[in-house]
Amino acid sequence: MRLVVADCSALYTGRLTAMLPPATRLLVVKADGSVLIHSDGGSYKPLNWMSPPCTLTVREPSEEAAERGVTEVWTVQHAKSDDRLEVELFTVHHDSAHDLGIDPGLVKDGVEAHLQELLAEQIALLGHGHTLVRREYPTAIGPVDILARDSSGSTVAVEIKRRGDIDGVEQLTRYLELLNRDPLLAPVRGVYAAQEIKPQARVLAKDRGIATLLLDYDAMRGVDDPDSRLF
Repeated sequence: MRLVVADCSALYTGRLTAMLPPATRLLVVKADGSVLIHSDGGSYKPLNWMSPPCTLTVREPSEEAAERGVTEVWTVQHAKSDDRLEVELFTVHHDSAHDLGIDPGLVKDGVEAHLQELLAEQIALLGHGHTLVRREYPTAIGPVDILARDSSGSTVAVEIKRRGDIDGVEQLTRYLELLNRDPLLAPVRGVYAAQEIKPQARVLAKDRGIATLLLDYDAMRGVDDPDSRLF
């Protein structure tokens, strides 16, 4: 992982156009190819980013840019779309690289882990004819919660959360990009399953061709029978 603290500006073009004016920011370049731009606020969310597969190229600034104080230009181009992130660096305050090794992946908390176990046992909740391949299917960037096959034999990757937000959709998108490179699995479609899915996450999932599934934890545990409810 490469960490760069620099005075920079950025321009994102593709599905929309977004600009970051000059300021001091943290640029993160990960081993999986992703590039993220962070400020000192906003919690964990980057101001802008590019998910893999993408390529990062560094070039000298044009004469006009150099006159404005730009020392180098980063161009991050997505491999499967016209999305592009162009970052102009002015002054670099810190630049370091660190080998983090292979991450074992996220350790689920009790409820999330139990949801995974219950859905694996009740795989028909994904739809009639679905069969379980395995839980915690390994990938280079972490395990997929559930890998299954539908009634036609196509592969289905399922990401499970208690509360489904945009980050979970991004996580599943990265898994799908990797899994679809495997000719023995492709084509792989995604299902984002959670007890609660935020509207923004639903919109993003639909845009990326990912299905969503609401999980009733009590019903899956047999604590609550939906058919016996009055309302």
